[in-house]
Amino acid sequence: MVGTGPGSIDHITPQAVNAIAAADIVVGYKTYLDLIPQLLEGKEVLSSQMMQEVDRCRKAVELADTGKKVALICGGDPGIYAMAGLIYEVVMENAPKVKVEIIPGLAALNSCAARLGAPLMHDFAAISLSDLLTPMALIEKRLDAAAMADFVLVIYNPKSKKRTSQLLKAQEIALKYRKADTPVGIVTAATRENETIVLTTLGELDKAEVGMQSTVIIGNSTTFTWQGVMITPRGYHNKYKIGE
Repeated sequence: MVGTGPGSIDHITPQAVNAIAAADIVVGYKTYLDLIPQLLEGKEVLSSQMMQEVDRCRKAVELADTGKKVALICGGDPGIYAMAGLIYEVVMENAPKVKVEIIPGLAALNSCAARLGAPLMHDFAAISLSDLLTPMALIEKRLDAAAMADFVLVIYNPKSKKRTSQLLKAQEIALKYRKADTPVGIVTAATRENETIVLTTLGELDKAEVGMQSTVIIGNSTTFTWQGVMITPRGYHNKYKIGE
């Protein structure tokens, strides 16, 4: 399992590059493979579309079970809302002798936080709004608990063409505990050619353009903006003299 990071070739680790180079076959979601064409030259490549994660894992394990060295590509990090867990489940059920190695990559929350400034300097909770595998009632419960506890909220899978109400519900829940002027950062397609970065507020979140390539970061009660960046203080100013 190879994590290729947010998309830019500059953000892929040397270990990931070496793993792809050493592979006999590369398997992955077409959109992610299209971001790394220079790493796939001369390789046997098997690509598929969205919503075919189980099929990709099964094929990768099937090939590995024949003795092939397979690189199964994941955007971001394989262990964060990706397929690391699924690949172990498939191996356990179908080919327990296959050796699995998880090669980490920069997750969306890392790359998006860097683009926004320093929004994750204190405790945060990452929550996916996709209800494909998790009931929305449970997602709402987690949102409420994290918002009440004043965690910075990192929202994955915030919105799609068919799924538009979940982000509105997240905004509604957060507004129960936070002021409307709480800073919110939205990064879409981080590090890619079509990257966009938007700073808005919790009260205005419903008016922002958000899609499946977006990650939304909702600040906590101490988060502020300064010169176009979003900052959540860790608390150094309470213990140390920062200024001269």
